[in-house]
Amino acid sequence: MLVRSLREEVCQLNLELPKNNLVTWTAGNVSVRDPQTGLVGIKPSGVRYEALTPESMVILDLQGNIIEGQYKPSSDTATHLYLYRNRPDLMGVVHTHSPFATAFAALGRPIPVYLTAMGDEFGGPVPCGRFALIGDEEIGKAILEVIGDSRAVLLKNHGVFTVGKTGEDAVKAAVMVEDIAHTVWIALQLGIPDEISPEDVKKLHHRYTHVYGQ
Repeated sequence: MLVRSLREEVCQLNLELPKNNLVTWTAGNVSVRDPQTGLVGIKPSGVRYEALTPESMVILDLQGNIIEGQYKPSSDTATHLYLYRNRPDLMGVVHTHSPFATAFAALGRPIPVYLTAMGDEFGGPVPCGRFALIGDEEIGKAILEVIGDSRAVLLKNHGVFTVGKTGEDAVKAAVMVEDIAHTVWIALQLGIPDEISPEDVKKLHHRYTHVYGQ
């Protein structure tokens, strides 16, 4: 992937966040790792979404050295790079404060598998990691402590991180975890839903990942 193509992809995927009501003002970010060069493209820090262009994206190596870009990278860059260095399978990372999922994070609560859509998409509950401060690798460490095989994790008192085999895969996970959290929140106003058994969750996830779609 050429750097220009990486810039365009990262910009387009960042614009999916406000489009799907996952972020406000300048919060949140998407990064993508190029599988050929290992370079990472990420949203610049503190720039409003309507001002984003491919040229404003920041390109870094895995050690955080800026390869191209006129802006400072996202304040969550250390987290993204820590995940990429420690999970070679990841090619996309997303961070949001989407309201319903973040409400669970505020309470330090995971989201149990109450919905077939959750079994399909995530293959298990969305875990919640410990509190960690922004700015260094501590958030990345907290994520890896609990995420396991999931593509989404909550961080206590903070928000949502999602990962994927592509940037689009990670953005889809961010959209789906908020949609699921919204429905679960509504259900909890009515009562306590029954959890789907791990055996059925496994079947749901296998069907979704091996049979569903084209």
